[in-house]
Amino acid sequence: MMEPRTPLAADAEPLTAAGRDNGQITRSVILHTALRIIDRDGVNALSMRRLSDAVERDTTVLYRHVANKSAVLDGVAEIVMSQLSVDTADRDWAGQLRAVAHRFRALALEHPNVVPLLVTRPLATPLGQRPPGTLRPLEDVLTLLISAGFTGDDALHIYRVLFAYLHGHVLDELQEIIERPEETDHVLQLGLHRLSITDFPRLRALAPALASYDGAAELDRGLDLLLNGLAAALTRPDGSPRTP
Repeated sequence: MMEPRTPLAADAEPLTAAGRDNGQITRSVILHTALRIIDRDGVNALSMRRLSDAVERDTTVLYRHVANKSAVLDGVAEIVMSQLSVDTADRDWAGQLRAVAHRFRALALEHPNVVPLLVTRPLATPLGQRPPGTLRPLEDVLTLLISAGFTGDDALHIYRVLFAYLHGHVLDELQEIIERPEETDHVLQLGLHRLSITDFPRLRALAPALASYDGAAELDRGLDLLLNGLAAALTRPDGSPRTP
């Protein structure tokens, strides 16, 4: 991640674009400004001082709308997660979950610096204290699956398994973008071929596949395994098997 930098006038530009409500600072303006700072420079670059400079208000004004920096981080995660739509009326539950997975990946690619918040904020904030927008995808996925005939417990299990996979997938896919953007496919292949063939024969043999990673295709391969496995393992209330 990039190191925090001295606030620049550019930090205030998104505020003008987002607009103020009759010149008033609102929670929405604060959070959207924080999101733009994180998108540009990373989570470590965000501070309450820099945020107050960006919205051109004293820090005390911010605290009238957000309790602390943790509340800002939760709010930024809420902004992104609130964009994750779920069609709860879709009769093809597996197809809808696949679509949700691809929407989540698209959001991650659009806001790569926010992904760590999407993964870690649920660990830092108790379920009952999280912003409502972060809980909407959970509610909607449960509604989709229960409407499809799953029990509430099974629906919750599916949600947990799905998002555990999605978090791992996007973190893996984005690792090179955020941490090592200079490692091109050629550099990766060269590095793998420098490994000892005795100690790492499989990695050397798979060097072309590792270097030609396709995030969308890899996501679908994992979803095939996940959704087929869930359909095989979970049954309907009458004991009959499900099919994805």
